[in-house]
Amino acid sequence: MAPEVRVRELENYLKRSKNPKKAAVMALFYPDLDNLTRLLLILRKKYPGVHSGQVGFPGGREEPGDRSMLDTALRETEEEVGAESTKIEVIRPVSQLFIPPSNFEVYPFLGIYPGTPEFRKQASEVEDLVEVPLTEFLDDQNIISTRMTTSYARDIEVPAFSLGGHTVWGATAMMLSEIRELFRKIL
Repeated sequence: MAPEVRVRELENYLKRSKNPKKAAVMALFYPDLDNLTRLLLILRKKYPGVHSGQVGFPGGREEPGDRSMLDTALRETEEEVGAESTKIEVIRPVSQLFIPPSNFEVYPFLGIYPGTPEFRKQASEVEDLVEVPLTEFLDDQNIISTRMTTSYARDIEVPAFSLGGHTVWGATAMMLSEIRELFRKIL
């Protein structure tokens, strides 16, 4: 799910040292009121920054009090969407990923919430909640390619997912692709 320009950028990154900032995110699955599995994504607020207005996972920057990157993912998920961190069953980490435009090393985790959460979006950071049915996430027809102008390139072809009425691309799409493959192995 990486655009060709990003593949080259990551290859160049490996040739130089960057000292990236650290962040962690949670791919949270849960049953809806009809007991169907959903994945939670968020639409970020518009702000002066690289990830403004993008769809991503709940999560964020590591803070000094965090004991681990998992603690960061759980804390940030609770802050951004109100899912109680003590109720999230963490299944496993997913491959960490470097995001060159923002210089973040992201540590993703896969988690399950035991019931239908009563989400509360953090008004300062979350524009909207994007609740994606598992069937939509796993449907091959929702893998697309689109042309975009990003913070690092103009009018490029980008592999993406079409989920919940949104185009999900970049690092989030890369993480989703790995999670999708994990699901395909067990289903």
